[in-house]
Amino acid sequence: MRTFSRRQFLQRASVTGGLSVLAPPVFSKISLGRASLTTISDGHLVLPLSFAIGSNPSAKATEILRDHGISGDQVRPSCNVSIYQDGTNTVLFDVGAGPDFMPSAGTLLDSLSAIGVAPEDVTHVLITHAHPDHIWGLLDDFDEPVFANAAHLIGRKEWDYWWDPDTVHSIGQSRMTFAAGARRRFEMMEDVFERFEDGEEVVSGISAVATYGHTPGHMSFEVRSGNEASLIIGDAIANHHLAFQKPEWPSGSDQDADLGIRTRLALFDRITADNLSVVGFHFPGKGLGRLDKTSSGYKFIEETT
Repeated sequence: MRTFSRRQFLQRASVTGGLSVLAPPVFSKISLGRASLTTISDGHLVLPLSFAIGSNPSAKATEILRDHGISGDQVRPSCNVSIYQDGTNTVLFDVGAGPDFMPSAGTLLDSLSAIGVAPEDVTHVLITHAHPDHIWGLLDDFDEPVFANAAHLIGRKEWDYWWDPDTVHSIGQSRMTFAAGARRRFEMMEDVFERFEDGEEVVSGISAVATYGHTPGHMSFEVRSGNEASLIIGDAIANHHLAFQKPEWPSGSDQDADLGIRTRLALFDRITADNLSVVGFHFPGKGLGRLDKTSSGYKFIEETT
């Protein structure tokens, strides 16, 4: 007889008991050879406008943001989680914010359900980096792994950074909770996580690409099936406005701003030269599309499926 965890029981009770009725979220999907890549929503963040602008020239930054329909004193970046399915594997890239980070985020399980994927269907979880909106969804309200059947993988450099007990003291006061939250989850899942290096094929058809700067060990992933490929970049390019129009500007969300700039410029070159589709965790809509080079920088063209 099949058994369910407490999380799975409550999830099913909320659906069958009528406690939660949600409209299916919008999703984007493309074919990659015989496989598919789908992006779904984990909600969105609510951040002060000053966080987006950082130390960059305020007047020019405000102008660029207004050109992208952003005004007022807040930005609300989307949170886009990717799923790769090849008929054998169902691979999840990052796991969203879970219930404890922001009220506006943490909708991943509802979004998965809407596209017919249950947590137990996920075979692999690949982590780009260990910020709260990317990993706090690893555990449920009972501190049980949400994706209990899946192999969990993270870059060794990223793991080592957040595992280090000194990180919470050196990361800065505004991010101390990031470090404490990552360490807590890694401690509870130490025996579950596997570590990998830059350039490794971590799952068949999926290779790790070092994109350091946003965090010390941030990883992107090239997903390739046949002659088609897509690049899942996490937060290595953190938005579709300032990072696209002024990629040489520092990003306030990057822990190493100078390295983040070099990584961002190299990514733009690679994506456009190889004509890759791309998923940005905080790109608009569901974050899946292509990039065009323009006279003033780059433009994101969202997939509209």
